[in-house]
Amino acid sequence: MNLEPRTLNPERGVLAAGVDIGGTKIAVGVVDEQGRILAERAFPTEAALGFVRGVTRITDAIDACLSEAGRLRAELAGIGVGCAGPVNPKRGTIDNPHTLPTWDGVDIVTPLRTTFDRPAMLENDADAAAVGEAYFGAGENRRSLVMLTFGTGVGSGILLDGRIYRGAADTHPELGHLPIEPDGPECYCGIRGCIESLASGTAISAAGKAAGFGDARGVFQALANDDSRARDIVNRALAAVRVAVWTIQHTLLPERIILGGGMIDDHFGLFAEAARNAIDAATLNPHGCTDVMQARLGNRAGLVGAAQLVRLA
Repeated sequence: MNLEPRTLNPERGVLAAGVDIGGTKIAVGVVDEQGRILAERAFPTEAALGFVRGVTRITDAIDACLSEAGRLRAELAGIGVGCAGPVNPKRGTIDNPHTLPTWDGVDIVTPLRTTFDRPAMLENDADAAAVGEAYFGAGENRRSLVMLTFGTGVGSGILLDGRIYRGAADTHPELGHLPIEPDGPECYCGIRGCIESLASGTAISAAGKAAGFGDARGVFQALANDDSRARDIVNRALAAVRVAVWTIQHTLLPERIILGGGMIDDHFGLFAEAARNAIDAATLNPHGCTDVMQARLGNRAGLVGAAQLVRLA
């Protein structure tokens, strides 16, 4: 997908609906061409209760947002969806039994397109977030960037030369599953010791629970009190970040690496230092060619980026 906005049919308006689907929460909003959210709704995903129910709640939420914003369905240019992967943008299908049980091989594009009589499109949620940051956040004026999001998992979005980068069969590369520790924790991706199994909120919570801290928040609180066990857990996660950024730096050499997600909101300094240390140690790359920034749009990047997808199609 090229990051050059197309000329929209004025009869179709400049508004777009954005849908950001995660394992625990769905956010829906109506967004204007400046990336401003005019109205939004959020509700638990509850994927196990069925895909049809989920789509119904999404369509109801879009209508509620339009009503709140004082706008009509006819003013929508389209609906963009960012969803936790795996997803297939060409087919418009979600193929994610891992974090969205019952949402495996389901077509989310067709029912939205039919209901609203507007174009609808699907992307990986991390790609959508990267697009949001590229247009309206920390990635402005950068033709190549990598976004890493640290939350329940570790998501990634890659934009190279102004385009969302896709791999074989137009699929989304999962940088969150770069191998770090061959003997590390087992991950559903099929290997041990990937960055998600070491540096995600879920991974830190699991290590914290084993050490008696309860969850990731407890680990970071204990770290603030200079607890050595908490320091070991966090240092292991930061070491994984350094190795991952080193790999990204030497394979993709982006102009900017953007860090986002719930943990980054509270601990950007720690993660940024680890990333910058890896970049500074890369003697084969031009000095100063890559910088590290915090995501500006926070947890709304995916919603804003999903809406912007409509203008790029």
